[in-house]
Amino acid sequence: MKKLSNALKISLVVFLCLGIVGCATAPKGFLKASEQSLKERQLQMRQYETKDEQKIVTSVAGVLQDLGFILDNSETELGFVAASKRADATSGGQIAAAVVADALGIATALVGAPLYTNAVARCDKEQMVKASVITQPSLDGNKTVVRVTFQRIVWNMSNLISRIETVNEPTIYQKFYDSLSKAIFLEAEQI
Repeated sequence: MKKLSNALKISLVVFLCLGIVGCATAPKGFLKASEQSLKERQLQMRQYETKDEQKIVTSVAGVLQDLGFILDNSETELGFVAASKRADATSGGQIAAAVVADALGIATALVGAPLYTNAVARCDKEQMVKASVITQPSLDGNKTVVRVTFQRIVWNMSNLISRIETVNEPTIYQKFYDSLSKAIFLEAEQI
């Protein structure tokens, strides 16, 4: 009898909890894309006047290699290419500011205030830039849509990851798409 009573109590609690959760609603505009998201998508996407995704994927791979990337993965039938490259991330201005900060920290530590921070160790040293490209047929089926994103992982002088971020510089995307347009043209003309 006692087991039945406990089971009934547990069932009632579960039922009430589910009832409370079921009353929650999503905030207004929850699924609406932000202006920033739309701008990023415009920066990252282009359409090409061809249905041949395999030629575009081949051109994408060539362009990425021409830009110094190493192909990490490519699935031609899925319309996917991933590539990466290492690059120097040091900045003279960042290091100069860190040296000044460290000098001030040492000076204040000498007078008894514990402010020495070793800012130089937190300066950027190296970065890995990753490119991911997806192709797919357009909605009308007569074109191919290409979307590329660039991300970077930055390591500091202590060889710790200092940040991971999406690259949103329009000139980088413009250079990629200019090169891709030329490669697709040359491929179409068999030059």
